[in-house]
Amino acid sequence: MKQEIAQLGASVLRRKAEKITDFNAPALMQLIEDMLCTLDSSDGVGLAAPQISQSFCVLVIASKPTTRYPDAPEMKPIVMINPVFKALSKRQGKDWEGCLSIPSIRALVSRYQNISVDYHNVNGNMQQLELDGFVARVFQHEYDHLQGLVYLDCVEDNKDIISETEFFKLIAA
Repeated sequence: MKQEIAQLGASVLRRKAEKITDFNAPALMQLIEDMLCTLDSSDGVGLAAPQISQSFCVLVIASKPTTRYPDAPEMKPIVMINPVFKALSKRQGKDWEGCLSIPSIRALVSRYQNISVDYHNVNGNMQQLELDGFVARVFQHEYDHLQGLVYLDCVEDNKDIISETEFFKLIAA
């Protein structure tokens, strides 16, 4: 079921999320269903459980071209439970990010460009996946939510924060 997205200022967005220990819990399956439904009905490319007011270590990456991210690559949604990641190189890149929990704002954020992610899938099985570029950025953005951070915490210079209206002018130019 589609859930309301927690907005900046909601305390759940500033708490470190709890790890999942029971992979067979009906509540976990409902959480995942709610996250997929909420993300599918939004214009987003990723969602973390704290964004629907559930402080658990679950995130979904579902990159696809949208009005917010017209150049995003197409991929099937991936549910990641208790994810951890490591950078495969020290190379970072700055690019624009937005957030469903912080509407109408964009900011330049530096992120690792190539990462390896270890996570449990919906069946509780360990998986490993290498991500790069935009999808690696989306993962790191959602992972921050599990740590009680939002992307604005990662901005190096406040001058790199702009309104979404100005952002769309910028990318149209």
